[in-house]
Amino acid sequence: MRKTLKILHTISACGLIGGLACYMILLAVAPQDTAAAYADLRRSIQTISDWVLVPSLAIALVSGLLSMVVHKPFMDKGWALLKAAMGILMFKGVLTVIAAEAKHAATLAQRIADGEPAQDLLQQAIASEWAALWTVMALSVANVVLGIWRPRLSRKPAAKGHRVRSAPVDAATGVRAKPVAEDRPAKAA
Repeated sequence: MRKTLKILHTISACGLIGGLACYMILLAVAPQDTAAAYADLRRSIQTISDWVLVPSLAIALVSGLLSMVVHKPFMDKGWALLKAAMGILMFKGVLTVIAAEAKHAATLAQRIADGEPAQDLLQQAIASEWAALWTVMALSVANVVLGIWRPRLSRKPAAKGHRVRSAPVDAATGVRAKPVAEDRPAKAA
């Protein structure tokens, strides 16, 4: 079960980052010389959002949360809790901003293609769309980094009877070794 969840989580993270990259590439370099071409571009972006971004993010979030339930030690790891919080923020960002902006911009683009003057509204929508895309991309990459790096952000203090002493600094490299836990001698009664 844990391996299945990990595979789902990893594949969906790939889909999310890939979908965001496709969205950004299309928005940046696809033909936009006519209103009709731009309306087609927006429909393509909306399709990526509906079929890749939202499902990938939903699977990543659910599989990540289920991994925390199945593998109890994740509940005490700060990096896992941070990933969960960032995943929820990304889900909110994708649903409320990116997916909504994709639909809104597609509607505006179609209105412009039909001859309506809505160019200013479209430019505002695109500016907020780019900000949301970069924010969600940064959160996605940070989540992948946290999942691989797994920094020590633990909520549990060291076990009673153990103390952490600082390790010496290596004279050759100037780098401090990782702290070492040592047992305290038992107190005499």
